[in-house]
Amino acid sequence: MKKIILLLVLGGLANAQAPAGYYNSANGLTGASLKTALSNIITSGHQDKGYGGLWNGYKTTDIDKNYENDGSILDIYSENPSGTDPYKYTPVTNQCGTYSVEGNCYNREHIIPQSLFNEAAPMVSDIHFIRATDGKVNGMRSNYPFGKVGTSTFTSQNGSKLGNSVSSGYSGTVFEPIDAFKGDVARMIFYFVTRYQSKLSTFTSGNILGSSAYPGLQTWELNVLMAWHTQDPVSQAEINRNNASYTFQGNRNPFIDNPNYADLIWGSQQPPADTQAPTTVTGLNVSGTTSSSISLAWNTSTDNVGVTSYAIYMNGSLKTTVSSTSATITGLNPSTTYNFYVVAKDAAGNSSSNSSTVSGTTAAIVTPPTNCGNETFETIPTSSTASYLTRTWTNGGITWTATDARTDQTISNKAITVRTGSLSSNTSANGIGSLTVTTQLKFSGSNGTFDVKVNGVKVGSVPYSTTAATTTISNINITGNVVISLVNTDTTGNRAALDNLSWTCYSGSAKQSNIIASEIKTTESEVLQVYPNPVLNQEIFIKGDTKGVKKAEIYNLQGKVLQTIENPFKDNRNSIKIKDLEQGVYILKLDHSSLKFIIK
Repeated sequence: MKKIILLLVLGGLANAQAPAGYYNSANGLTGASLKTALSNIITSGHQDKGYGGLWNGYKTTDIDKNYENDGSILDIYSENPSGTDPYKYTPVTNQCGTYSVEGNCYNREHIIPQSLFNEAAPMVSDIHFIRATDGKVNGMRSNYPFGKVGTSTFTSQNGSKLGNSVSSGYSGTVFEPIDAFKGDVARMIFYFVTRYQSKLSTFTSGNILGSSAYPGLQTWELNVLMAWHTQDPVSQAEINRNNASYTFQGNRNPFIDNPNYADLIWGSQQPPADTQAPTTVTGLNVSGTTSSSISLAWNTSTDNVGVTSYAIYMNGSLKTTVSSTSATITGLNPSTTYNFYVVAKDAAGNSSSNSSTVSGTTAAIVTPPTNCGNETFETIPTSSTASYLTRTWTNGGITWTATDARTDQTISNKAITVRTGSLSSNTSANGIGSLTVTTQLKFSGSNGTFDVKVNGVKVGSVPYSTTAATTTISNINITGNVVISLVNTDTTGNRAALDNLSWTCYSGSAKQSNIIASEIKTTESEVLQVYPNPVLNQEIFIKGDTKGVKKAEIYNLQGKVLQTIENPFKDNRNSIKIKDLEQGVYILKLDHSSLKFIIK
C-alpha cells in the first residue's frame, strides 16, 4: 500500500508555503472582492515561459515524490494511489510523440481546454492548470467539462471515466477523474477563473466558464467543483507542485495555499439561483439540404450566466439538442417539407421562447449514375483528434488524404478540419459533373475559401465563414479518371471544416456509369423488387420468384463489386444478408436482373 500524505489545511496555516505577506492584500475580503484581490496577486510576477517551456517545467513540477517516489511523471490520469501504476513515464524520454493506446507517451493536458481561449498566451502555457498526462486519456477527455459520469463510454486504466453527465444542471458528456485527484482538478480550475477573470468575457464557455469575472464559472460546474474541493483535501503532492510551479513561473495557486479561499469566494457569497432565461434565438435559416437531411444555422443566444445548449424542434416535437449554433437533421424523407424552430437553454434549466419557424424541403433522390461520390467523413481516423496531422482513410472505394488536419470538430456529425493544408482523393473513375460540399470556419479567424482542383487544375472556389454553408460548383464536366482536391487558400492559420462532400459523374464519358444505367433500366420489366427500400438492418428482402438465381452481386455507383453471394436464395429464403454498407445508393445484380436499393 502506498503512502498518501494529506495536509488538512485550516485557516492560514498553508500560507507558510508562500512568501511572507504574499496574500496580505486579500486579508479580510470575501466574495468577488477577494477573488479580484487574489487575481491581482497571482497576476503580478507571473512569467510566461512559453508552450515549449512546459516540458522543462515538468522536470520539477510533475515528478512523483509522494506515491512511488521514483522520479517518474506524476500523471493524474494513470496514477494508482493505492496500488501499482499501470505504466510509468520517464521525464523527457517519454514525451509525446504519437500515441494510439494508453502508456505510449505523456503530453500537455489543459484542464481548461485551450480552444476556449483560442490558444492565446499566457493561458496556453500556464503550468498551474496544464498537467503532464497520458496522451491517449488526454485525447479521450478532449474538450469535455468535468462532472459526475453516469454510464461510461471510456475508462482509463486508473479509473478516470468519460460518459454522460449525472451532475445536476448539465446532461452532456463529461470527464470524471478518480477521487484522489478531484480536488486537484477543482483547485486548478479555481486558479484559472481567478487568474484570468478579466478575460472571461472574451472566452468560449465550453459549458465550464461563466462570461463574467464573478462567479466566473457556470453554476452546475461550480457546484461540482466545490464538492470535489471539499471531499478531496489538498495533498502534499499538490503543495510540492505549487512550490515548484512558483519557482518555475513566479506565481502561486492560492487555493492550494489556503483552501478556505474557495468557500470565502463561492460559499456563502454565491449568487442567488439563476432564473433568467436566455434570449430568443434569431437568424434561424436552412443552410443546406440533401435528399435525407436538412442543415440549420442560427445566431448565438445570450444569457446572464451562459447558454449551454439549443433544442431543435421539428414539426412541433423535440428532434435533437446541440451546443453549437448549427445542426444537421438526418434520416428525413426525400422531397418532403419540414418545419423547425429552436429554443436556447442555460445550465439552470431556463428556456428561451421559441424562435421563428423556418421550413426546409429535402431534395429528391438523385437517380444513378448522377451521384458519383459521397464522403460524409464518418470513417475518418480519431486518434490525436486535436492535433494537426496528415490523415488518411478509405471510404466507398476512395482513399482520402488530408494534410495539416484535425478530426475533433463537427458540422453535421464528423468533419475534417484543415488549417494550411488540403483534402485530396485518389484517382476516381467516371469523371465529375458538379461538386457539393458544406464548410464552416472553426475557432477564430476570418472568412476564406477553398480552391477546388480537378487533376491539379482549379475549377472553382468554395467559401467558408463561421456559419455552416453548403456550396455547389456546377458544370465542371471533366471526363475520365479524376483526382479531386480542396485546398485552404488561407496562410494565416484559418481552421476550416469540410463535411458532406459529394460530386456527380460526368454523364457523357463514363462507360461504367452507362453500364449501370442500362442495368437499372432493365429492372423496369422485371418481376423482382426490393422491399422495403431503403433497406433495413443490412438485409435485402426480395419480392418475386427467386428460384434458380445462381449469383447475387452488389455494386457501388463507381461499378466496383462490393460483395458476391453464390446461391443467395437457397433453403427457400427470400432475403440476402449484406455486409456493413454506408449510406448511399447501390445496385443488386441477380444473374441478369439489376435492382437499385438505398441504405439510409
